[in-house]
Amino acid sequence: MNTFFKKKRVFFCFLICGVLLIFTLFSYLKLALKTVKSSSQSNNFTERGSIFDRSGSPLAVQTNFYRIGLNTRDIKNKENFCKVMAQFFGMTESELEEKTDKKREYIILKKKATQNEYDEISSVANDYGFTFINYEKLPGRIYPNYSLASQLIGYMGDEGKGLAGIEFSQQDVLSPDYDYEANAPRPSKNIFLTIDANLQYKLEQLSLKAMNDTKAESIMLLAANCKTGEILSYVSLPSADLNDYGASDANAKINRPAINAYEPGSVFKIFTVGIAYDEKVISPNDSFLCDGAYERKIPRGETVKIKCLDKHGWLTPREALKYSCNDVLGQISDKISEERFIERIKLLGFGSKTGIELSGETTGFVKDSSNKSWSARSKPTIAIGQEISVSALQMVQAASTIGNGGIPVQLTVIKKITNMDGTVFYEHLPEYKERALSKASADYILSCMETTATTGTGSKANIGDVAIGVKTGTAQMADKVNGGYSETDFLSNCIALFPVEDPQICLYIVIEKAKGETYAGRIVAPVIGEAADIIIDHLGMSRAGASSVEHNGVINLPSKKTIKIGASLPDFTGSSKKELLPLLEIKDIKLSINGSGWVVNQSPEPGTPVTKDMVIELYME
Repeated sequence: MNTFFKKKRVFFCFLICGVLLIFTLFSYLKLALKTVKSSSQSNNFTERGSIFDRSGSPLAVQTNFYRIGLNTRDIKNKENFCKVMAQFFGMTESELEEKTDKKREYIILKKKATQNEYDEISSVANDYGFTFINYEKLPGRIYPNYSLASQLIGYMGDEGKGLAGIEFSQQDVLSPDYDYEANAPRPSKNIFLTIDANLQYKLEQLSLKAMNDTKAESIMLLAANCKTGEILSYVSLPSADLNDYGASDANAKINRPAINAYEPGSVFKIFTVGIAYDEKVISPNDSFLCDGAYERKIPRGETVKIKCLDKHGWLTPREALKYSCNDVLGQISDKISEERFIERIKLLGFGSKTGIELSGETTGFVKDSSNKSWSARSKPTIAIGQEISVSALQMVQAASTIGNGGIPVQLTVIKKITNMDGTVFYEHLPEYKERALSKASADYILSCMETTATTGTGSKANIGDVAIGVKTGTAQMADKVNGGYSETDFLSNCIALFPVEDPQICLYIVIEKAKGETYAGRIVAPVIGEAADIIIDHLGMSRAGASSVEHNGVINLPSKKTIKIGASLPDFTGSSKKELLPLLEIKDIKLSINGSGWVVNQSPEPGTPVTKDMVIELYME
């Protein structure tokens, strides 16, 4: 070792190290003195596909946002910078001075600036020579209808990834990952949903009124085409403003129709009767005596007892549904074995996901006789809609099976998918599953539901000129604190199929935790009737006694125009939603678009002076 460390070798080693050190210090000094140029970074992302309703009305549209930041050490004249730029970042001079404290080397001044804000800030910054500000371009989203169908559409986060709804479940369609093998971006696609934005708006307004009238905690209202499985309306309230998703209450972000599982109560009785009729263990003329309670003694000597709302006397299966008789439904369940009853319930889709294009869907819960919690009262209790949990989507799927002559149809919220050039990549075709009921059994249940609508517990849903079949149900909700059932919390729901002679529409409503009146026949049946009226008129379905008019077949559409907002409000009448989209990026106003089609009314009126943070309401038809 002593012979290795000679003076020449040690001197040569230190010389090399000294040269490297001097070069490093010189390079650092050169970079430190160099003027920093303004940078505008851009991630390698392709344009995200848009989301439209079934007719092409935009529901989610691609835009650009910018993350604006700077290195505090690059600011040469902090006082001048803060004086000029504070207002553009929504701060006072002192707030910006505190934020640009050099203890924090790099700071974000604006996380999500719009294109207009970016243009304004970058223009002023360049005029004053603030070349040290950095601009990072980010993929963004505009939701023209704000909270409309918010849980279905979902939300895209700041990093360009879907976080909920269709935005999340169809991330790979809307914005596929980069193809590193081909060293090229994969093409994005547009998604057309099955919902009709205009119909969705009308039914959301109806639902909101019902929720306010009943002081309920939440409401769900689904409308589906029985023949195709297409969801025409997907209402879940409360709902979140998708343009300000982070500020929305957690309760408004819950996709209730897909993820909530609950006991449906008496609505489930139509499936019990349908199964028993299909198994040929009951016939239309069978009579059962209701004496106020279903009672059955089991071999151990115990008695199973389920109360009924009244002593109905002798009833046929049709009358049992009409009066929603627990006693008779329990007796009907006795005529079918436990195993077969549960097997038929599962064949209707309960106990498994519907397979709709949404994440987080619940399977609900259907227990069988091997389950530890199964008891002698389980089968008659399930027959009346208790000891079983379902989702709203499962209820629509099962009811649509009745409307489709006993054949389940796959539910869907996607009408078609197109390439960015507009060519069709995928178009939905009805997908039918294994027959769950015979045509005769489905027709029988339909006729029983029609009786319930005309003279039974669902009479407030009757719309007169279109034959409708309904079934209502009121269920006590679980007490999650003390166990058992709550004495104050109820779930009121109603299912409807119309027109009865050839069902096209399945309509389902759920109101949770209404205050005061909770009986479904009184609070949800009327809403079903109003919703059915809206759907019939919106879809142009035939009505008894409806007049008809001739038309020359020519429809004049409003011509495209450029809309600008100056010192006073222009007249928006006749403007389409597409023409209004650029206005959504204006910083100092908020545009609220209600409905779909073309603007028919606005508030404030044309000519009103424009003020900062003005809210402009536009109503479309």
